[in-house]
Amino acid sequence: MSVFDDVSRFLEERLEEYLRAHPHLELQVLDDKLRDQAADTAKLLAQLQAEEQQQQKAILETANEIQRWHQRIKKAQQAGRKDLATAAEQREAALLRQGNQQWGQLEIIKERVAQTKELHQKIQVRRQEVQAKIRQAPKQQTARTAQTTGWYQKTSSGGASDPLEEQFQRWEMDDELDQLKRKMGR
Repeated sequence: MSVFDDVSRFLEERLEEYLRAHPHLELQVLDDKLRDQAADTAKLLAQLQAEEQQQQKAILETANEIQRWHQRIKKAQQAGRKDLATAAEQREAALLRQGNQQWGQLEIIKERVAQTKELHQKIQVRRQEVQAKIRQAPKQQTARTAQTTGWYQKTSSGGASDPLEEQFQRWEMDDELDQLKRKMGR
């Protein structure tokens, strides 16, 4: 493995450890991914709906052409122009096949629209679940903090923060950063 791969793997592992240690951040990352997926799904849905409208328009145009050629068949038959009537019948048959293909494509597009709507709805529901967990996470984090630093919070007044705790957290973060820098410098 190259040094880049080692560093990349090391950083990914540290990130995973950090996210596991801070579940509210992991939930935020998940929420961001779900938001991106919802946006992508909404774009796809809009694109499919535009295709559906275009296909419906093409089908109507083909149907109008079929009607026009059907009238021409009748007109040629009434005039005794069998040669024109036969050619018009062939054109009408080709247009009918084209219309059937367009109809089949429209059905496929409609199915994809329905699937995309369902997927978009599932993503939205999942995102709402994650957001609910995010809203609950600060409460849970506060409860954990109260358990670990409860002795200080019970004696402090007015909810003031613990300056010693903050000082240790800064020192520990700086120490961790220095260790990461040393390991990356190998």
